[in-house]
Amino acid sequence: MSRKNLIVGQSGGPTAVINSSLYGVVSEGRRHPDAIEHIYGMINGIEGFLKETILDFAEVLPGEKLDGLKSTPGAYLGSCRYKLPESLEDPVYPKLFKKFEEMNIGWFFYIGGNDSMDTVSKLSRYAEKIGSDIRVIGEPKTIDNDLVHTDHTPGFGSAARYVASTVREITIDANVYEKKSVTIIEIMGRHAGWLTAASALARKYTGDNPLLIYLPETAFDQEAFLRAVERAFEKNCNVIVCVSEGIHDAQGTFICEYDNSVGTDTFGHKMLAGCGKYLENLVRNRLGVKARSVELNVSQRCSASMMSATDQQEAVKAGEFGVQAALNGVTGKMISFIRKEAQDDSYVMECGLEDVNDICNEEKTVPLNWITSDGSDVTEDFIRYARPLVQGTVEISYGEDGLPAFVYRK
Repeated sequence: MSRKNLIVGQSGGPTAVINSSLYGVVSEGRRHPDAIEHIYGMINGIEGFLKETILDFAEVLPGEKLDGLKSTPGAYLGSCRYKLPESLEDPVYPKLFKKFEEMNIGWFFYIGGNDSMDTVSKLSRYAEKIGSDIRVIGEPKTIDNDLVHTDHTPGFGSAARYVASTVREITIDANVYEKKSVTIIEIMGRHAGWLTAASALARKYTGDNPLLIYLPETAFDQEAFLRAVERAFEKNCNVIVCVSEGIHDAQGTFICEYDNSVGTDTFGHKMLAGCGKYLENLVRNRLGVKARSVELNVSQRCSASMMSATDQQEAVKAGEFGVQAALNGVTGKMISFIRKEAQDDSYVMECGLEDVNDICNEEKTVPLNWITSDGSDVTEDFIRYARPLVQGTVEISYGEDGLPAFVYRK
């Protein structure tokens, strides 16, 4: 059987472990030299591939140098937010597949979130349409944890660990004074509040901060919020409130839109930021207490120091599993995580395969029964779900300058 080449790309926002999935794909590909001749990387995703910006892993990360990917955050290959045309009749598709043929590509891997799975769907459907034998596989990635048909996604565990740890640190800092204060912590999450919910992991005991947690799955009432803050002072004079960037009122208006500074990105999504600052001013003006806001921003997705070992190991496993599936003829699928119930109640995860057409353009939100009836907290069910995902510490290599020795693409 003649050998073919494998190509892999990364797309969308990076995570602490997206490069671990890349490592899994490349390392597993190297274990099958009888089938795979070269392993290429698309620089800046499908958009870069169209511009013919490609690297060969045998040249840039030979041998054990590949291992450095596992502790390097960001997207080693670079990313893009390029959306393929809806119509499979668009001339970009024959152009792409002509390039695949010229490069003798037999396996295409794309590591990303919802929009990336849309790319996998379109490419696999076009391949079927023209009778191409190229295998197209989606590797999941997103700190938002909002992909459907999977228990969770690589990237969420590390981001959740960062959120919980940082909220605990902010709580310790806030508690040094006895004067009433409110700290609003704004956390990523447009329509799904998984990351903000993870702030509950910061608590050490019942009644500990954060005392209030608001997710976009339920409507946010400003007056009810102010009353809840006043009641929270009965438990602690220093109140920590965690909010998703996408919290909205009963009419669907984002709270951040109240300050009239919201723009849109290239996909038409509103660029959400500022609800923390708005609520800070609301608390200060209405309750007359010290208030401040903290926006965690991109640190949630780029912190290698808070990388979860469980998250890293699962990301690698997803990459390996995807290559094995593709070599067995699978195409048009996304790798999924399936949580198994062990007899001793320990956490067990297995990889599975899901039709990518059932995943792209869908969004998984936090179940409403995991949110308290008043919308100001999460239940113990969420804690049990999330806690196993943030376990374990990854050993990071350090250079002579005392800083992390990440892998860089030159």
